[in-house]
Amino acid sequence: MTVHALNELLLACSLVLLVAVAAVRVSSRSGLPSLLLYLGIGIALGQDGLFDIKFDNAELTQVIGYAALVVILAEGGLGTKWKEVRPALPAAAVLSTVGVGISVGVTAAAAHYLVGLEWRQALIIGAVVSSTDAAAVFSVLRKVPLPSRITGVLEAESGFNDAPVVILVVAFSAVGPVEHWYVLVGEIALELAIGAAIGLAVGWLGSFGLRHVALPASGLYPIAVMAIAVSAYAAGAMAHGSGFLAVYLAAMVLGNSKLPHWPATRGFADGLGWLAQIGMFVLLGLLVTPHDLIDDFWPAVVVGLVLTAVARPLSVFISLAPFRLPRREKALMSWAGLRGAVPIILATIPMVSGIEGSTRVFNIVFVLVIVYTLIQGPTLPWLAKALRIGDDPSEASDLGIESAPLERLRGHLLSVSVPGKSKMHGVEVGELRLPAGAAVTLVVRDGKSFVPAPSTVLRRGDELLVVATDPVRDAAEARLRAVAEGGKLAGWLGTGGTAGQEATPLVDVPHVVKLAKKLGRSGSDEGRTGNTPARR
Repeated sequence: MTVHALNELLLACSLVLLVAVAAVRVSSRSGLPSLLLYLGIGIALGQDGLFDIKFDNAELTQVIGYAALVVILAEGGLGTKWKEVRPALPAAAVLSTVGVGISVGVTAAAAHYLVGLEWRQALIIGAVVSSTDAAAVFSVLRKVPLPSRITGVLEAESGFNDAPVVILVVAFSAVGPVEHWYVLVGEIALELAIGAAIGLAVGWLGSFGLRHVALPASGLYPIAVMAIAVSAYAAGAMAHGSGFLAVYLAAMVLGNSKLPHWPATRGFADGLGWLAQIGMFVLLGLLVTPHDLIDDFWPAVVVGLVLTAVARPLSVFISLAPFRLPRREKALMSWAGLRGAVPIILATIPMVSGIEGSTRVFNIVFVLVIVYTLIQGPTLPWLAKALRIGDDPSEASDLGIESAPLERLRGHLLSVSVPGKSKMHGVEVGELRLPAGAAVTLVVRDGKSFVPAPSTVLRRGDELLVVATDPVRDAAEARLRAVAEGGKLAGWLGTGGTAGQEATPLVDVPHVVKLAKKLGRSGSDEGRTGNTPARR
């Protein structure tokens, strides 16, 4: 490749990325999942499109798609809150195994008897479309906050069901006779167990190392976290386990381990996740040939109708029957089974394996995903409101805390952001009752910083700088979160913290100024009253 060709390629990629970023804005305003817009960009670039780029390499698409899925699952695991997912794990585990089996059986029967596909092709379609996409679901539910018991089940299901679905699709796409069902069940159970064990082990070892070894630059932490998560996938796959489950669990462990520089890490992973989605969907749009989709439009509509109206509700209601969830919540979960990246990528597996009729399978899956995402995506928020399912808007938001290790000083610097709905609003600094060895040393309010007094009243939108010695770092963070959830009486309301503890005296002002200058900020004892900002 010449330098000129490289320049043209870089220009084309940058233009595509800019258009894709603009599509995110359109998606957030219209309520449509952004995947449709990315697919549209790929179709416009490909055959029958504006640029008529001919691309038919299914194997390359599959490889890049797998790599993108690893990044997307890692980003999803890092953003999964353990306290929300933990109660939902049993329900999500049953829904992502038993529910997948029910969905595969019902959808495959419809594809065989209603559309006329052979049983192998019907089973492949049933398995391919049985995997849900959390990114597609929550992109249209940003403005409709759901109870944690629902989001926990949906998040965990989307992270878990990729693994058994991949195993089924690979088995159905293998050359030769399909193995007996009990053999497949045993393989799925074994691969899931291996993947889960490796993912949890890699996540724990990685979080332990990052918490005890200070890296020379803060920008290395996001890279290290993503590298650890991706290594879990590689280790799981090499051990003949489920690499997808391994990367999701490893990322979830890392995301709930209170790692240093966490907001920066979360932002980095979020950006990589968007980049992976954009690249993957544009490539899938390039792979499809639009004029070939016409003959498979109505078969896709029929299969999708059975999947959406029969298979998904049956899998949800039967799988969740032992958990006694309200019917309206099960109804929302049934409608929230959006399909996105995973089914289209899995549809390339039979193409690479050379299975007869695999191109038609891909076309049916492609049309099904687009049509029913267009139907389900915009109506999900409406359904949630119609069923009166949603969190109380007055509920306190989670407290954002970033930790930076001070290895030479044997301490930690906690950057605390007070969200708009936090019960920390109106609490005096002295009423935080931080453990001995921790103190609020700086407050940033309306862009101005000052050193607070014990009587300084905290407000919504404040940013606090808390210095804590290494032994009390976890206790200080626990107390801050307790006050954010329960207010100044957190210790007596059963929300944790250090009830009855005397207010911790502040560290001396000169030390605070010196430390703040290291962070690019400065304080002054002019602000000890909490009303006069210090000179910046």
